[in-house]
Amino acid sequence: MRAAKSGSGMLCQQTAPAWLNASADLIRLGFPLPRTIATLLRMQEIIDAHLVQPLAGIPHASTLVALLVLALIAWLANWLTRRVLLVVVGRLAKASPSKWDDAMMGRRVLARLANVVPALIVLGGIVLVPGVPAWLDTVVRSIARAYIALSVALAIANLLDALNDIYEKSSRHATRRPIKGYLQLLKIGIYIIAGVLIIAALIGKSPLVLLTGFGAMTAVLMLVFKDTLLSLVASLQLSSNDMLRVGDWIEMPSQNVDGDVIDISLHTIKVQNWDKTISTIPTWKLISESFRNWRGMQEFGGRRIKRALLIDQNSVRFLDLHERQRLRRIALIDDYLDKQQVELAEYNAKLEAAGKDPVNSRRATNLGTFRAYMTAYLRSHPGVAQDMTLMVRQLEPTPTGLPLQVYCFSANVSWVPYENLASDIFDHLLAVLPEFGLRLYQAPSGADIVAALARPGNDAEK
Repeated sequence: MRAAKSGSGMLCQQTAPAWLNASADLIRLGFPLPRTIATLLRMQEIIDAHLVQPLAGIPHASTLVALLVLALIAWLANWLTRRVLLVVVGRLAKASPSKWDDAMMGRRVLARLANVVPALIVLGGIVLVPGVPAWLDTVVRSIARAYIALSVALAIANLLDALNDIYEKSSRHATRRPIKGYLQLLKIGIYIIAGVLIIAALIGKSPLVLLTGFGAMTAVLMLVFKDTLLSLVASLQLSSNDMLRVGDWIEMPSQNVDGDVIDISLHTIKVQNWDKTISTIPTWKLISESFRNWRGMQEFGGRRIKRALLIDQNSVRFLDLHERQRLRRIALIDDYLDKQQVELAEYNAKLEAAGKDPVNSRRATNLGTFRAYMTAYLRSHPGVAQDMTLMVRQLEPTPTGLPLQVYCFSANVSWVPYENLASDIFDHLLAVLPEFGLRLYQAPSGADIVAALARPGNDAEK
């Protein structure tokens, strides 16, 4: 019994902190102490009576008890940090009018840092545990240091993500000058440093020893981070030359990409195509290969309409006087017909006075008159931008007809209004074309062949 008591007394002295033993001595001498210390002393007596003394005869009991107490303290600190401190800070952030604290809480920066608290307690408390083997002390301290380095690295990475969120929401230059790629580069550097510190902590060596060996690994690192280096240079060029922004409509046929840029990062560019699929392009490909950016069209304020009517060349002819008079009922070409009549009359009068053959006289054609009508129609259309290039031109004849091309710009650059405008213009032109005695070229279809065979007097019927 005496041995047990003496053992329990030694165990009590080993497990109780020195300041708590001193406080017990002061109480025995009659000195009054705060209620908190007295409560701790009572808790110490309960632990001694129900935990320490029953384990007095077990080898290394004091070490096991101290380890359990250390683990309990670490768990309690982690619980208080997450369940109390983070909850309070989160409510304060929601109540605050500033946005930076909301971004940090949204990215769980403080939650990552909270993981450091129990690791610090274990790192600092393991030295106070009596009888811990040297190898166990080394392992615990190494793991704690590695965990702290990992937690801090993840917290810094989340902090960089929060800074990017704040920049995108508050800066008007966010779409023109995205910083996500540069922050990702910083995150890679942070992860490399954290990896060096973690490995150094686990093997028990100085980080400088590992850094000195990186010189021999330069070639390997260049190979591993080849895409990262190429993407970094590409990101710098894209940003400095303002070649790409979030929201730009780009077209890259080599990558089968046609849509809006939704994200620009260090390694990839995400594009949402018009069919709502997502294409991912390596950043460096936008420098090594060509792509079309439609931002200039959107900033210019006009979208080009460049389409042609294929006129059947057999329908092109001169207009007689009766046809010219009939066309005067079209108000848009009244001025053109008057001006042309005067011009032709003057020219032909000079030819007649010179005694030239009438075959040399100039006459109005249905194609030229229709081209003048097309121009007048576009000039009067409210959906066509009148301050930009506008013309109707005749292209080189082809085996499929004579192209009569409309070249103008719509006043609305949005896709649906643009297509509606182009369709309305050509609907009207196709409908009014017969008024000028013109026909569109169209390859014969099966119905055309059947109709030709069914004509009276056809040789096939005979």
